[in-house]
Amino acid sequence: MLEIVQRASNGTYRTIYTVEMRDAVYVLHAFQKKSKEGIKTPKQEIDLVEQRLKEIKGILEKRTR
Repeated sequence: MLEIVQRASNGTYRTIYTVEMRDAVYVLHAFQKKSKEGIKTPKQEIDLVEQRLKEIKGILEKRTR
């Protein structure tokens, strides 16, 4: 997974995506980072990305059967 971070005057935005699947780039999550404490991505955001990655892998697995 890869992450793009964009800092703006009204906050920090992050987009997390994957290129590990063939033929497409899947954007798993995009969000505005709200916490002012540290640069770490909140656990709930990471959990959501992992859930979506698992779902995409499942969908692609069904397509290749």
